[in-house]
Amino acid sequence: MDGTRGQIGGCRGAWVALLVLVLGGCAGEQTGAVLAPAAVRVPVEAPRVTGRDRAGDADHAKLVAAFGGEARAPAVTRLLTEITDRLVRASDRPDQAYAVTLLDSPVVNAFALPNGRLYVTRGLVALASDSSEVAAVLAHEMAHVTLNHANARSEMELRSALVSRVVADVLNDPDTGAQLKNQSRFALARFSREQELEADAAGVRTLAGAGYDPFAAGRFLTALNRATGLKAGTGTAAEPDMLATHPGTAERVVLVTRAARRSGAPGLGTDDRTRYLAAVDGLAYGDNPRDGAVRGRRFLHPGLGIAFEVPDGFTLENTRSAVLGTTGEGSRRLLFDQIEARDGQSLDAVLKATWNDPVDPAASETRELNGHPAAFTLSRGKDWTFRLAAIRLGDTTYRMIMAAKGAVDPDPAFRRWTASLNAVAPDEAAALRPTRLQVVQAASTNPDELVRRMAVPDRALDRFLVLNGLERGASLVPGRGYKIVVE
Repeated sequence: MDGTRGQIGGCRGAWVALLVLVLGGCAGEQTGAVLAPAAVRVPVEAPRVTGRDRAGDADHAKLVAAFGGEARAPAVTRLLTEITDRLVRASDRPDQAYAVTLLDSPVVNAFALPNGRLYVTRGLVALASDSSEVAAVLAHEMAHVTLNHANARSEMELRSALVSRVVADVLNDPDTGAQLKNQSRFALARFSREQELEADAAGVRTLAGAGYDPFAAGRFLTALNRATGLKAGTGTAAEPDMLATHPGTAERVVLVTRAARRSGAPGLGTDDRTRYLAAVDGLAYGDNPRDGAVRGRRFLHPGLGIAFEVPDGFTLENTRSAVLGTTGEGSRRLLFDQIEARDGQSLDAVLKATWNDPVDPAASETRELNGHPAAFTLSRGKDWTFRLAAIRLGDTTYRMIMAAKGAVDPDPAFRRWTASLNAVAPDEAAALRPTRLQVVQAASTNPDELVRRMAVPDRALDRFLVLNGLERGASLVPGRGYKIVVE
């Protein structure tokens, strides 16, 4: 959760969607200010094309800033540039110019702009196991550029919008206009999915032509699927929305593997693993403490000067717009963010203004919480029960929401969570260190020794295996390098 100024919207439906859907494997992509709400969208973990032409340098700067700025990792940036140059020479458009930017974001993402700008997050670089896997992602994004996908999608969107508006307004038939608009959503989704599959196939051809292992595309998509499952707390990736712009990962793995077989047998291309590990050794991993950090069940934000702890069973995720939490089975969710409060506006009025559904007056109260003014209320929906609080610390107002599936009131857990919100101690803030990747040599075939060194909040073995592209029960190769997370 960063400190970008913005206005929190008051639509409960968007926040319910965020709580119920986003935590199934979607992040929102990142001091002392109000945050804009996270939009419900295609999971940021999924590599995607932006679908819009943002050719100007000003737009490039805004995009980079939205992802936390450029990451300071010269060795990684050099390697990404060399991989891109090698792919360009093997592509269908060797005359196309590209520039790759490494973004300082922990989410796993990559995307391309029509003008040839490529973007890769350090989260994606950390997840990949070798150069060929990153090359597979870059080749996919380059295919979006050479195949003119973004411009084709924009043209289709404009045409669909124009037809719907003409029918609704000019022909005075709003019902048919609305129907056409709904049909265009499905057509655009189908069009986008077809683009992704086309980019996958073209990317594998380029990958093989550049001498990289063409099977790396399938390996990375598998790692992406496993990482998404870990993030969701389920161990398996959530099913994709039918309108998502990407086909299901399992489908893509099958298709890119089929395309790789047409390019040659496994083992023919290079993966350049040793050099890749040397480049990522020391790369920042996970949250940047300046934007807040999750340490187990505790969230700390030195810039905002706050900290809180969630009840047992919750897994936390720090996104650009909010801190999100979910239990493993998904029956409880929570959200923490900042909200705008006008001068003189009471906290209960602030809370109601940011929540459109009815609240229970009998359950509403204002009182002090750890010496800070606070307002609390209850809202019952059809499928979820919500506890809400607005708490003012200094000049800043925070909102805390906990949702429980069904009619169960989450009040006991909610009270423990809200009571934990307080100023972060200076010594605790000073002790907060960023985590980073470290490449270490395996001393034996057993991964336990390396797993014990992982500075992660939970599921250390699973996270070690995903980071290194290993399956459960796999034996390590003594003397070979593997990635671990350290402080």
